[in-house]
Amino acid sequence: MSQPSLLTLSAALLLAGCGSLAPTYERPAAPVPTQLPLAAAEAASASAAPAAPLAWQDFVRHPAPRRLVELALANNRDLRVAALNVERARAQLDVSLADRYPTIGVGVAANSAPNTQSGNQAQSYTAGLQMASWELDFLGRIGNLNDAARSQLLATEAGRRSAELALVGAVLSSYLNLVADAQLLGVAERTLASREATFKLTRIKSDAGAASKLEEQSAVTLLAQARVARQQALRQRSQDLATLALLLGGPVPDDAVPQPPVLDPAGDTSAPAPDDAGADAAWAALLAEVPVGLSSEVLLRRPDVVQAEQQLQAANANIGAARAAMFPRITLTASAGQASSQFSGLFQGGNFAWTLGAQALMTLFDAGRNQANVNASKVGRDIAVAQYERAVQAAFKDTADALNGLATWRDQRQAQADQLASAREIARLTELRYGAGAASELERLDAQRSLYAAEQALVQTRLAEQQNRVGLWKALGG
Repeated sequence: MSQPSLLTLSAALLLAGCGSLAPTYERPAAPVPTQLPLAAAEAASASAAPAAPLAWQDFVRHPAPRRLVELALANNRDLRVAALNVERARAQLDVSLADRYPTIGVGVAANSAPNTQSGNQAQSYTAGLQMASWELDFLGRIGNLNDAARSQLLATEAGRRSAELALVGAVLSSYLNLVADAQLLGVAERTLASREATFKLTRIKSDAGAASKLEEQSAVTLLAQARVARQQALRQRSQDLATLALLLGGPVPDDAVPQPPVLDPAGDTSAPAPDDAGADAAWAALLAEVPVGLSSEVLLRRPDVVQAEQQLQAANANIGAARAAMFPRITLTASAGQASSQFSGLFQGGNFAWTLGAQALMTLFDAGRNQANVNASKVGRDIAVAQYERAVQAAFKDTADALNGLATWRDQRQAQADQLASAREIARLTELRYGAGAASELERLDAQRSLYAAEQALVQTRLAEQQNRVGLWKALGG
């Protein structure tokens, strides 16, 4: 090969992969307010900078739900599929990166062609290394495809983290449901025991003529209602256990399931009644407070937002690859090895030969296929922008809902506790008036129903408050 040819080849190799026709990537402006909608009390103490992320190990304080989360992370099938998707995306990136380098093989070839001078068949045999069609990436087509594959890998990894975040939140929600189930079951069993005693006493009084049939039937009604409520609580607890088992990918450990009476975080078996002040502290001690700042930039670290942005970058890189396809492609072919006109002399010394070829191919007419690919890639980029903005807006909405719930659920819980205290006092006074003959059986029945409903409502409100805390942790990206 002559010196000019060598210089030309060297220049081509140096320029390979140096260009790119992809648009310069710029992160779209977030279509949400710059500050999170904090209440006045929280905003006064919040930092202007985004709050530091809170790992689930720091968020979950109680050892029982922490153990359940660890089991779910190890055995959940959906999370396992998400992890395998990451491995597949990594392999696809390796395939894309391999296109930057030549593919070299080894082979033996035999050719027979007519000799135009003698009219006889001319035989040729070659054996050695061969490089077939290595593309010189002048305009960055292969480089852009590499960038797109790399962004897809990062998007898949963000998807795995999003699945992990959702799984942790689901396990915690299921555990909180079981805590509420245990407390509701305790309320139902305590109410059932009380109404069984009342029914026995009323029947004795009825048999002695000291109570009417109406009073006896009222006691039967209250007892039946308590039995129905107990069965409902048992059924709900079984369903929540099945949901948790699905999340864990296996059976739920018995020692991790809350039982009536519910153990508090310290392990005290003398659990507080649903109306005791200690119950609020027991609920609050399950999970840590979630740090919140003023800046909405914290939402950009959410895995689903990161996933949407990486998919946008992949779509942006695909535009460059589609544009480069409209220009000539330059490819090299080469071979080096032994060559002979006779097979017996193929591997003898002095028969070494090599070839090097270059080809530039440009499409003149393709019925608009390349331009259509460019247009499609631009539309794909616009779709990815809209999906990214939608992900940011959804993240802001989730966070705003959870932040609004911080104060409202706390105030509702306090109001519900006051309502329960009032219902308990009304039930006590009505029972006294009923015993003295100053209150009717209907009043007594209504007071008992109101008391039981208030006890259930307080447990449900405490549950909703803690579920909101889990939702805030998820909304901020963990």
